[in-house]
Amino acid sequence: MAALQDDHDRTMAYAEVALSQIKNLRHGAVPRNYEIWYVYATGYNPELNKAINDTLAERGSLTDADLDQLHDSYLSHGRTTDRIDRIGARVASEIDDIMALLAETLGSTASFGDDLRGESQKLSLATAHDQIKAIVERLVATTRDMQQANSALEERLSTSKQEIANLQVSLDAIRAESLTDPLTGLGNRKHFDRAVHEAIRTASTSQQPLSLLMMDIDHFKSFNDTYGHLTGDQVLRLVGLTLKQSIKGQDITARYGGEEFAVVLPNTPLRQAIIVADNIRRLVMSKELKKKSTGEILGRVTLSAGVSTLKPHDDAEALIERADSCLYAAKRNGRNRVICESDPEFSCVTQAAVA
Repeated sequence: MAALQDDHDRTMAYAEVALSQIKNLRHGAVPRNYEIWYVYATGYNPELNKAINDTLAERGSLTDADLDQLHDSYLSHGRTTDRIDRIGARVASEIDDIMALLAETLGSTASFGDDLRGESQKLSLATAHDQIKAIVERLVATTRDMQQANSALEERLSTSKQEIANLQVSLDAIRAESLTDPLTGLGNRKHFDRAVHEAIRTASTSQQPLSLLMMDIDHFKSFNDTYGHLTGDQVLRLVGLTLKQSIKGQDITARYGGEEFAVVLPNTPLRQAIIVADNIRRLVMSKELKKKSTGEILGRVTLSAGVSTLKPHDDAEALIERADSCLYAAKRNGRNRVICESDPEFSCVTQAAVA
């Protein structure tokens, strides 16, 4: 319940920013506009934020046409599907061309077979030298034509193979993009949801330990309120970079949402996971945050973290809920700390939730 309340407070803060922007810029309070400004408030889509900030700096306002373009360019859920459909159409067209060429070649092959049989019969009946020479010349010419057709087919198949390979690379890139948080470069929530379910399945099958870190930036809202969203984005990128530098091998990092991050640690027992979490916390805290435009030192970023480990019969929801409750306990007990599910602070949280 405590974790749910914390999530409620965070999302309501984003909602207040979104509604404030709509009111200040006198936009219609319609779902499209709310989505634009809500995503802007979270800082989840840096390209959207930059486009909005650039337009406001240039003109001081956003027209309805601007809002349409922003939504279509940065938030339309059909963009990825459209790109996949276009690549699929190109693959289908390439296959159609190959099939047509194969059909043409098969026809040439059948004709070549008929020619061979016909000339073979003539050759068996021929007696004069000139007749035999003419038949052989026709056979040589027909064979040469067939070789040329086969060479053309081989070249076309090679080109098509490369084209389809390039299209496959494009599809892989789109797939990766759809699973990546654009601001931090970490996996997004969709990636995390897939990864944690797969990790649980693998751990349950192999009887190996599995741990989960849930981490949250302390006082993140105050960074945004005091220094603006661009500085807030800088904080998120700093944490994302630290996670990339800290996590290796089969471990999985993701931006869970807003200023919350998740780390899935396969084949990692609880105590080892606590060490990983504390190393990340210390590394983030060791870096000073500096405002790029002025060089002003803004202080240090700190993280709170909760750690849970997979138990028999756990599903993803149970594992995440315990890690999130540990995270809330770390927040409630002073922030900038790591708490796991075996710590007494976590027990106090669970007892309070039951009460």
